[in-house]
Amino acid sequence: MKKKITTIFLIFINIFLIGALSIIGIIIYNKINDLDINIYTIDRIATEEPEKEDIKQTNNAIKKISDAIQGNSSVNDNSNIEPNIIQNSGNLFFYNQLSENQKKIYNKLYENRNNLKNKNCIIKYGDIFTNILKEDNGNKILGDDYQSAVEAFTHDNPQLFYLDVNKMYLNIETTTKFFKTSYNVYIAPGNGDSYLLDDFISSINVEEAISEVEKVKNNVINHLSDDNYRNILIIHNYLIETIEYDSTYKAPGSYNLYGALAKRNCVCEGYAKAFKYLANSANIDCEIMQGTAVNSNGQSESHAWNCVKLNNIWYEVDPTWDDPIVIGNNGKATNEMKYKYFLKGSETFKKDHTLSYNFSENGRTFNYPEISQIDYR
Repeated sequence: MKKKITTIFLIFINIFLIGALSIIGIIIYNKINDLDINIYTIDRIATEEPEKEDIKQTNNAIKKISDAIQGNSSVNDNSNIEPNIIQNSGNLFFYNQLSENQKKIYNKLYENRNNLKNKNCIIKYGDIFTNILKEDNGNKILGDDYQSAVEAFTHDNPQLFYLDVNKMYLNIETTTKFFKTSYNVYIAPGNGDSYLLDDFISSINVEEAISEVEKVKNNVINHLSDDNYRNILIIHNYLIETIEYDSTYKAPGSYNLYGALAKRNCVCEGYAKAFKYLANSANIDCEIMQGTAVNSNGQSESHAWNCVKLNNIWYEVDPTWDDPIVIGNNGKATNEMKYKYFLKGSETFKKDHTLSYNFSENGRTFNYPEISQIDYR
């Protein structure tokens, strides 16, 4: 009997020990998992710039791009191929916000984008806006539609850098015969000659400038891969490594991608338009954002930057402010400076960037893509 009780007691002790060890094992396992999660989270939060390997490969790609552009290596040059922007839905972001009549104006502008390089080009709409113009305030309605269409057109198509939309004028001819009024609408250059920026004398100059820009674009695209994160990083780093900020605000092409890619000297608009152009050419959705930003002196100034789509999520990027003017340190920006505004969420950007949803004082209100609140991890 005593032996039987001892056996039962030992069995109970063994069961207790096995249960206790199992519970302790589960606790230790959970603690280890928690520790891994915490270490990973802390590591990702502390690492505000890309991984060293990404930076290394990006630097190698940029060197190859620069060598190819300077003619030090051979790369296929498809400079005669114009990017078909209208087919990429990511490049119709502002177009898609327009009304039907505004889209009609936009479409004609895009259809005539090559004709606009030439002198005395007239874009004819005929009588398609008759119903609007018959209204009491029809001229104003059509004028507002025209302004909205032009604003969307310029934001969607930075590759048309040679056009000066301020030289485009909407003309409305009204004819009345036997109590019947007819309308003829067309766009003509305000100076009676050209739609081109003053930087370009003729269409020949424009074609030369396009070739310069596309040479850079083609060399950048030829060095990209299937990894969109790294592609965005290459485009970002290429711009901040090759462009000098135009503190005079007067350099040729300072406000467009020609200044950014061909002259390598521009202001924030040039950075932003070049970023969109290169990203879109790589089939990456990217838009230009604009508003005001508080600079390092605490002053608010007009500013332009970008948002870009990665893994179906939109983040903000400011290539201009990631290319600061550095005093000391041999004039070189640290990695912390270079990536302070790279793939950040709205919570980060709203600290010193404020969006404007109107592109002109009396223009319509446009929407931007919905930005992630948190930074890219």
